[in-house]
Formats: sequence, C-alpha cells, structure tokens
Amino acid sequence: MSSNTESEPLAIDGGRLDLPGLEAVACQGRPVVLAPAATEAVRAARRVVDDAVARGAVVYGVTTGFGNFADVHIPLDRLRELQLNLLRSHAAGVGDPLGEAETRGLMLLRANVLAKGYSGIRLETLELLVAMLNRGVHPVVPSRGSVGASGDLAPLAHLALPLVGEGECTFEGRRLAGAAALQAAGLAPVTLEPKEGLALINGTQLTTAVTGLALAEARRLARTADVVGALTLDALRGTDVAFDERIHAARPHPGQAASARCLRTLLAGSAIRASHEHCPEVQDAYSLRCMPQVHGALRDALAFVEQTVSVEMNSATDNPMVFADSGDILSGGNFHGQPVAVAADILAIAAAELGAISERRTERLVNPALSGLPAFLARDGGLHSGLMMAHVTAAALASESKALAHPASVDSIPTSAGKEDHVSMGATAAHKAAQVVANTRQVLAIELVAAAEALEFRRPLRSSPALEAVHALLRTRVAPRERDRVISPDIDAAADLVASGNVLAAAEAVCGRLEA
Repeated sequence: MSSNTESEPLAIDGGRLDLPGLEAVACQGRPVVLAPAATEAVRAARRVVDDAVARGAVVYGVTTGFGNFADVHIPLDRLRELQLNLLRSHAAGVGDPLGEAETRGLMLLRANVLAKGYSGIRLETLELLVAMLNRGVHPVVPSRGSVGASGDLAPLAHLALPLVGEGECTFEGRRLAGAAALQAAGLAPVTLEPKEGLALINGTQLTTAVTGLALAEARRLARTADVVGALTLDALRGTDVAFDERIHAARPHPGQAASARCLRTLLAGSAIRASHEHCPEVQDAYSLRCMPQVHGALRDALAFVEQTVSVEMNSATDNPMVFADSGDILSGGNFHGQPVAVAADILAIAAAELGAISERRTERLVNPALSGLPAFLARDGGLHSGLMMAHVTAAALASESKALAHPASVDSIPTSAGKEDHVSMGATAAHKAAQVVANTRQVLAIELVAAAEALEFRRPLRSSPALEAVHALLRTRVAPRERDRVISPDIDAAADLVASGNVLAAAEAVCGRLEA
C-alpha cells in the first residue's frame, strides 16, 4: 500500500462509495471519515435497538440465538456474552490471510455499510473500526471460510475480533495480538452491546471487496489490451481496416465501438502501416482483426459487473435490519451473496478471455510461420531461444484462467442445519476472479514484451507516436534481447507497468484519453 494519509479524507455515508474511492483507501491509504448524516443515522438506529432490548422484545440475533438457534431466548444479563460468543464461534476461517489492500477494502466496505444506519451498531464501535483503518491496524483475516450465505460470516468475524481486543492484527510491519495492536496504535477495545456482533459480521463485504478491487484492475486491463494489441498488430504488419467506424456502427455494441475507436486512435500515424498499405494480405487473423468484437464484449461485461458492485458497496446487507423511521426491526435476506457471486463469475470469464486472445497474439509474434519474423524473436536462433518459454508461460496462465472461469455461483451446499439451504459461494467466485485478473495482467505483460521485441525487427520504420511512447516506456525497464537472459524479471517489470497504469498513461499522453 502506498501512503496517501495527507490527502483529503473520503467521507462515507453508505450511499456514495465508488470504485475509485475503494481503490484510494485500499491501495493508496486515503483516510476515511464518517459523514455527518451517517453519524445521526447510526445513532437513530441504535436507539431503536436499545428500546427493543428495554421492552424485552424478541428480536432475532438481539435477544435470541443465531441460525438454527433462532428460537432460543437469551436472558437480558447475557446479551453481551451472546455477541462476543458470536464473534468467537464464527471466526472459523482458514488459509492464507487476505492481502493488505483486500483487508483495507473489507474494512472500508463494512464501515460504509454500517454508516447507512440500518445495522443498529453504536457510533463508538463504528468509529473504532474507522480509526483502525486510518491508523493502519489491519486485522488478520483468513481468506477461506465463506459460502456467501448469511454474508461472509467467518472473514468478517476475524475482522471484528480486534475491536474487542481479540484476534490478530498487523501494525507497522508486525503481527500482533488484537489488544496489543490497538494499544500500539493508541486505541482501546470496545465491549459489544446487543446486536453489535451481528452488525459487524452480517454482509457480503469480503466478496464485494475482493471483486471490486479485481474489477478496478480489470477495467484498466481492458483498455491496456487495446494498447498492447495495437502494438502487436503493427509489429505484425496488420491492417486497421477492420476497425473502420462504419463496420462497428452496423453492430452497435457500446464496448465494441469504444474498442474500435481506441484502436484507430492508437494506430494513427504509423509508418509501419503506411509501408505495407498495398501488400497482398487481405485479412488478418481473428486475434488481430476481431479485437474490437472480443475486447468490446469484455468491456460490456465489466460494465455490468461494475454496476452490480457499485450497488452492493452501498447496500445494507444486515439481518435483521433496523428502520429508525418506523422503529421496526425486520428479518430478511439481504446478506445473500448471489448478486455479487454472479458478477464475480462474469468478471472471471471476461478477464480469462482477455488473456486468451492476448496469448493467441503472442503466439503469432513468436511463430515464424505466422509472423515472417525470426523464430521466437531470437537473434542467432538455435544458439539462443528468444521468447520461446515466455509464450509457454502465457499459455500456462491462460489455461489456468480457463479452469478458474468455471462459475462458482451455480454451486450450493446447504449449511447451518439446513437453515441456510441455498448459498452463493460468492467468496469463492471473488477469489477466482481475482486470480484470473492477476493471470491476465501477466499474459498481457508477456505480449507487451514480445510486441516490443518484434518492433525492433521493423526498424528503421516506426509505429504510431502513441505506440512508440509505450515502446519507449517499456525500454526504460526491459532492454532489447540481443542474446538470451533470464526472462522472468522482464515479465515482472512489464507487469508492473501494466498494473500501475503507466502503459495506458504513456499512450494517453500522446493520443488523449482512451475510452473505457
């Protein structure tokens, strides 16, 4: 996480959080404050809970047990114990902990949902969660253990434990017990009152945070794929005729039209294109000619995913829900993760296909029968193997992504003694999508390395100004391959440029902003 603690705080109220805000807090460390309207909404909902407890009302999760124990009434003097036991019993996660950005995203989204004022949490408990986020006290949250039924219960329980001085956190590079981490940051734990444990763990925030951060990168990768694909097309002496505006107006999918416009813009002014304007080749292969159709379809899919994630980031996903205007506390099913699970599966499919077509373009670059260039772009081939194995790595990643693209949201295993008889597997879908996006970043990086190398064989001809700027940027990190050397550092360097958005920025500095 890069530090951005001196930037203007992001005010959250449960209704206005977007993907850039999520990334800024999760990845750049932007601080967070509660909006004034959120403060009052939280207090109003809490008054409803306190009144219900004072009246002795029977309310699920407030004065009763949970899940299949919903019919068990809990005595008034044990309601605090009930909430603490809930966190302890539900902290059943396993596996590698979430990364720092995903943990911060999880904390932000849970705070944002609580700020809506439907959860019944006390203001001081929510303020402690926000303070932990701002001071870099990050709960250790095992990544596995959610079926996306009553939300992401196990991960959120691990998130919540440090608020009561239990569990574990990382703080300033150290892994500490929850109480020790709070003390080191100058914070103190809270004692949970009725409903608060349930308010902290009921929701889809793990699924949404992991999906949202993967989506934010996938949106950049979709535009980057146009840049890298255009460089490949030019290095292979392809044609931009297939990107003619009239063709795409006749099939007006928004993403397809946007991709075609980007490709035309990126290729404008290429001397390589002008040099073979009258060559006998009539049509390019589909991985080149059909980039607008494929990249565009993926853009449209990602637009749907973004719409779903944006709604979910600002939705109340608790059970029961507190309605301060009427004083009602109602049980429902907003915790069910199916909307985001389906979106995460679509994200995985879209990102996998973006990698699949990129791998095909890389194969064309290194295959002399298809490129007319030296085999594997090697100088003194035979003695040197060039990018032979770089393409193999791209193929391995693309294949893995195809397997991961199998949807998780169509699966369900009943839990909680049959009470939760249909679950979303949303967390599984989110984790798979994040891995596919990471794979696709590497596949595009390999294509970028190969396309830049192929361009060296077209010299002294030059590509378009925008694409030459991308080539120059890569050459600041990856030198031309005069002879064999270890390839992995080159791929990693290119992947860093892709992930950071610098590849996009280099092109856009010349040709203007490329459409999403």
